[in-house]
Amino acid sequence: MQNDLTFSQSAIAYLAALVVILLLDGLWLGFIAKNLYQTEMGLLMNESPRWGPALAFYLLYPVGLVFLVTAGGAPEIGTAALRGAVVGAMAYGAYNATNLSVIRGFSGKLAIIDFCWGTVLTAIAAAAIGWAVGRFR
Repeated sequence: MQNDLTFSQSAIAYLAALVVILLLDGLWLGFIAKNLYQTEMGLLMNESPRWGPALAFYLLYPVGLVFLVTAGGAPEIGTAALRGAVVGAMAYGAYNATNLSVIRGFSGKLAIIDFCWGTVLTAIAAAAIGWAVGRFR
């Protein structure tokens, strides 16, 4: 598939996704679900995040999301959100299924909640991509 976005459109789409993901995931992990992760992960959870891998994820995930959501051109917001939901379900599903498969004591409850959150988060970020690309045509 060909991506017919200009560099500036792609950069704006990236920034839109990055801001949405950082803000929403920051609220989710730092406030809304913080106790959930601590309770469900217990000793599996680091006392403080490892910032290198976190930074790599937060910088690279929006790159892939922009590429997949805008493949073939600028999508409408609804189409972008649907594509994002699929990407989120695949990414967070793979993450949580792998954790359930290889980490002794990983919480099934947390896996389901995190899968749902990742799907919704990625759909919202993808909708922001659709909005940003449409706004700056």
